[in-house]
Amino acid sequence: MQLNHFFATRNARMKASEIRELLKLLDQPDIISFAGGIPDPALFPADEFAEAFQAALAPERQAQALQYSVSEGYLPLRQWIVAEMAKIGIVCEADNVLITSGSQQALDYLGKLFLSPGDTALVGWPTYLGALAAFNAYEPRYDRLSLTGNRTAESYTEGAEAAGSAVKFAYLSPDFANPTGETLDRAGRLRLLELADTLDCAVIEDAAYQSLRYDGAPVPPVLALELEQKASIEDCRTVYCGTFSKTLAPGLRIGWAVAAKPVISQMVLLKQAADLHTSSINQMAVHGVAAACFDEHVEQLRAVYQRRRDVMLAALEKHMPEGVAWTRPEGGMFVWMTLPEGVNGADLLARSLETEKVAFVPGQAFFADGSGQNTIRLSFSNSNHTAIEDGIARLGRLLRSA
Repeated sequence: MQLNHFFATRNARMKASEIRELLKLLDQPDIISFAGGIPDPALFPADEFAEAFQAALAPERQAQALQYSVSEGYLPLRQWIVAEMAKIGIVCEADNVLITSGSQQALDYLGKLFLSPGDTALVGWPTYLGALAAFNAYEPRYDRLSLTGNRTAESYTEGAEAAGSAVKFAYLSPDFANPTGETLDRAGRLRLLELADTLDCAVIEDAAYQSLRYDGAPVPPVLALELEQKASIEDCRTVYCGTFSKTLAPGLRIGWAVAAKPVISQMVLLKQAADLHTSSINQMAVHGVAAACFDEHVEQLRAVYQRRRDVMLAALEKHMPEGVAWTRPEGGMFVWMTLPEGVNGADLLARSLETEKVAFVPGQAFFADGSGQNTIRLSFSNSNHTAIEDGIARLGRLLRSA
């Protein structure tokens, strides 16, 4: 029986993730993959998690670990997050924190919370593919968020009104963004807050990579800068989305959102309807490991990933032909490449997999308007130095032939 004609109209905007499809290539031993922006599993704190799960299943705790729980999340973990947020200038309470199944779930909830069909979402050109996937289900109109040019707030309003909608939020990842690896400076973050105040819209700050800074001076989060301007978090329009996926373990799917209590309260209602609550035992284990060794573990990650970034940047300098440009990230997991005009990233990937056995992500999927055909994303986090050097050499050879 064919049920396609019963599907809601929103399904036409939902597409398979190119990155999730490319991750299947990791099982092929002859492929050097720069595709998935994933942590190196060799760096997972596995022993610490084994101890944490064992502790969670101790007789006096196992009922809590295996039982239903509150939708807001495990209180000790939320309290730990409150203390961590204070270290980066975000003063909040446990009631300002919601535990989610990865920060991806937070993005889905925020799209559902803010967007009616046709409403305008401001996003980067390019932006995180997963954010577009989360928002697409709620049928928005996208406009390009520009914080470095001369574009006025009025132009955003006029564009939205001409489409019969309103600007609901601006979404960005200000630190070592996926996919570009770029960081928005303090001045740009302040311009964002000024724009959001003028437009009277929300700001969604995706801070997935904030802990992974390798060099350069840290920039306060957008929410921290807004708190410098306002009396409390209850007066702020920014929603901060964090995750343990890039630091401790992605498979446990533990993320969080920090915002004013009315926003968190509405997100709690969405979570009650979606999955009731995030896995209790996973939250307890993450809290145990985070409380025991978070800072030390992240310091180890920074040391390893910084060296891999440096190896990739040196290899690009050595092997790339003229006409190819790339970013030089201060942290995170990604280098963004711009190819000569006329070189299509998707076509290049097909040739690369066939002849050079190197995988990457074509950049077009990161653009809401389908542009960016001559861009690609490279990830250095899950490849050793030899694979990085060899893979970039192969990719340079392919580009010279193209």
